[in-house]
Amino acid sequence: MSEKKGNGQVKRGLKSRHVSMIALGGCIGTGLFVTSGGAIHNAGPGGALVAYVCMGIMVYFLMTSLGEMATNMPVSGSFATYSAKYVDPALGFAMGWNYWFNWAITVAVDVSTVAIVMQFWLPHFPSWVWSLAALSLILLINILSVKAFGETEFWMSLIKVITIFIFLAVGVLTIFGIMGGHFIGMRNFTYKQAPFVNGIPGILSVFVIAGFSFQGTELVGITAGESEDPQKTVPKAIHEVFWRIILFYILAIVVIAAIIPYTSHDLLGSSASDVTISPFTIVFERAGLAGAASIMNAVILTSVISSANSGMYASTRMLYSMADEGYAPKIFGKVSKRGIPVLALLATMVVSLLTFMTSIFGSKIYMWLVAASGLTGFIAWFGIALSHYRFRRAFIKQGHKLSELKYHATWFPVGPIITLLLCIVVICGQDIGAFAHFNLFEIAVTYMSVPLVIILYFSYKIIHHTHIIPLDKVDVSPSEDYTDEIKKNESKS
Repeated sequence: MSEKKGNGQVKRGLKSRHVSMIALGGCIGTGLFVTSGGAIHNAGPGGALVAYVCMGIMVYFLMTSLGEMATNMPVSGSFATYSAKYVDPALGFAMGWNYWFNWAITVAVDVSTVAIVMQFWLPHFPSWVWSLAALSLILLINILSVKAFGETEFWMSLIKVITIFIFLAVGVLTIFGIMGGHFIGMRNFTYKQAPFVNGIPGILSVFVIAGFSFQGTELVGITAGESEDPQKTVPKAIHEVFWRIILFYILAIVVIAAIIPYTSHDLLGSSASDVTISPFTIVFERAGLAGAASIMNAVILTSVISSANSGMYASTRMLYSMADEGYAPKIFGKVSKRGIPVLALLATMVVSLLTFMTSIFGSKIYMWLVAASGLTGFIAWFGIALSHYRFRRAFIKQGHKLSELKYHATWFPVGPIITLLLCIVVICGQDIGAFAHFNLFEIAVTYMSVPLVIILYFSYKIIHHTHIIPLDKVDVSPSEDYTDEIKKNESKS
């Protein structure tokens, strides 16, 4: 690990409510508002619930693993730094560039989606104008200050949370016939092949959908580097977010499955490009609420902008951290007086803009770029679980006691092992049909991010002659900057 480059440090400006809402908002989006209907259709009500509960538990283990490391060493690079520090510098290099690339591409995907959503109201208006406007807004928010980013994410996430509460209330009233005109009850849970449809393969297919729905929870690790008090805010955010995710997703699926039978073509056609067939929209309409589609369209627009905003923040901090550690040009480690890594932000912005331009002028290039970032989130989760497993083993092997850690992950080593296994299952199960038919094009499009990470890993390993760090040589000490900050705070109090 290289020394600090002296370019300045990001400022700790995120409050506890910011961290909680960023983590919560990161995993509540179109995965819940739109594609959850497809999960119910594929596996039935029972199968969807089993898949989301299992994936939710795995994400909880993942977040507690990340939380243990983040409270010990809160850095903006988060899990890329941990991979380098606790496993192998080559893995940190691969994880960092992999994650930065993923979010830079995802920002472009999200701003393209903004244009699709806006066509609901203004179908004849040039779509690229809305995308550029969204990209400009996101740049402005991120370049002001970390507090501006935190406040923006707080309020946009709050809109999503309020929408879910209203949806659940309306849904329950509809189920009991108080709204919508007639009693529905739970008969759709046993309709035809329900509650379990397509057996184990159906549940496994929903694992993939649920996994993508929960992407973004790892943002809590990146925000730890700029949280005012990560030892308190990170554990609090982890526990709050877990229970909220489980309640929101599970209750929402129960309501949707009770009101809309799994055989409905509305669920079959759920896609991020058509808000009119969002299961949330359908439930509101069946409850007799006028303008449901417009309301949900506004919420989904907020959700997409929020996702792009978080993506710009995450990728910028990852590039800044890699520059700080020597894995990227050191110029990207420079920080403004406001504590913003402006050059890292602009570099990410350029990549997002170029990717967006390919969606207009070169659809095939755009498709390959998106495909290359498809499994990045699951690869990052795998890296987090592996890093934590080695961190804890190294911590104990070197004679440390668990009481020295400010936060303890749940069920070690079961937690990270379950996370590792499920990540492998989800990554391998993305498109089993492509292997069955031996469709090389589909396989390449679906799994492209896997060989890219392997190439990054071995390229760095060969060039720099790195090795997997022996457990007794792993540096498990907290970061010096953070230790100094704790001492200053203690002396003040």
